[in-house]
Amino acid sequence: MAKQKTAYVCTDCGSDYSKWQGQCGDCGAWNTISEVRLGPARSTGRVAGNRAGFAGALAGAKTLAEIDVEDLPRFSSGAGEFDRVLGGGLVPGSAVLVGGHPGAGKSTLLLQTMCHLAGSMEALYVTGEESLQQVAMRARRLQLPLDRLRMMSETSVETIAAAAEEFKPRVLVVDSIQVVHSEDIASAPGSVSQVRECAAYLTRFAKQSGTVLFLVGHVTKDGSLAGPKVLEHMIDCSILLEGSHDSRFRTLRGQKNRFGAVNELGVFAMTEQGLREVKNPSAIFLDRSHGPAPGSAVMVVWEGTRPLLVEIQALVDDSQLGNPRRVAVGLEQNRLAMLLAVLHRHGGLQVGDQDVFANVVGGVKVLETSADLALLLAIVSSYRDRLLPRDMVVFGEVGLSGEIRPVPSGQERLSEAAKHGFKRAIVPKANAPKTAPAGMQVTAVSTLAEALSAVE
Repeated sequence: MAKQKTAYVCTDCGSDYSKWQGQCGDCGAWNTISEVRLGPARSTGRVAGNRAGFAGALAGAKTLAEIDVEDLPRFSSGAGEFDRVLGGGLVPGSAVLVGGHPGAGKSTLLLQTMCHLAGSMEALYVTGEESLQQVAMRARRLQLPLDRLRMMSETSVETIAAAAEEFKPRVLVVDSIQVVHSEDIASAPGSVSQVRECAAYLTRFAKQSGTVLFLVGHVTKDGSLAGPKVLEHMIDCSILLEGSHDSRFRTLRGQKNRFGAVNELGVFAMTEQGLREVKNPSAIFLDRSHGPAPGSAVMVVWEGTRPLLVEIQALVDDSQLGNPRRVAVGLEQNRLAMLLAVLHRHGGLQVGDQDVFANVVGGVKVLETSADLALLLAIVSSYRDRLLPRDMVVFGEVGLSGEIRPVPSGQERLSEAAKHGFKRAIVPKANAPKTAPAGMQVTAVSTLAEALSAVE
């Protein structure tokens, strides 16, 4: 009987070990190393001509000049926001991992996309978590075309690959990778070994056949994709569908993309007919139908390849606790504490005895530093109970010495703000345009004190 190989893999970083140990030596995590059965050992007596690489073929080495650099033949998914996050469309032979919380709309988005693509090409949707009747009921409720898309309920990766070889689809969806299993591995579906080997099996098939592969993945309690980290290295694109249960808007963010920009953002609205793309998301995040109030400012953040106007709110209140609270929603908590120290040292405003709350409206997560200046102006506005002009937009990074640093794509940010009717702007001095947009007054500042003087 063939001997079965065993390895020990860290589920956080994917490091391999020859024996079990309590702590991973690479990432330092405890109790994350689990046993992985790699399946029966295969004969090593094959000739070299039968060997193949990960994509299914061994090619000779070439110089850079000999490599064909033609554009990849992308094709549209039918949704502009989905294409934007993918880098401009679907790439044949690519593997895309789609993650999100339960109920976020992963299956709905992929079912809509597959029904659209099935009208012009072969498409196969494999579900392992729902019955075919459940999927058909959802498709009828969403009023999707039902006559072209092939459906299949299966969890065996060998059976899925055999069906794909028979039907030869250009697009294949597997929902989800956590329930798929391989017959060569003895562990249960969802384990580290099953997820890793099944993902590698399907990805290899996609590379060999030129099929676009969508893998649906679960998320953990902290919102990250479940499964070993090596899974994210196998696939070409990793996207995450986010959205709170009390909001009908969903954001699709790219976390890894070999064919486009990372951190690209797509916005969808959940309706009775499924997910509908929002082509002008700034209009949603700037829904300021309420009356003017202190502590509100509008900033321009850069998401992937486009600017996005977002409202940021701050609330400063007397603290009843020994340690005042610092709460940031949609922003980095440590950066809020750092900016409050800069405001005290270089702005002359002491909020050490105040509770400070900051929130980005619309559930957007701001990951760049261009929101620093807008956040500080919103905090000052709330503390002094003074309104900021409603037609003013702010962006800029704040340094520890109180200087206002420039941010990338300043001209594009100003143009986006002018398009939405803003008349004033406070920007870093290095981002000051030679010619301001028509009808906009641009104030360039180099220090935090100058920015505070500009709004007094």
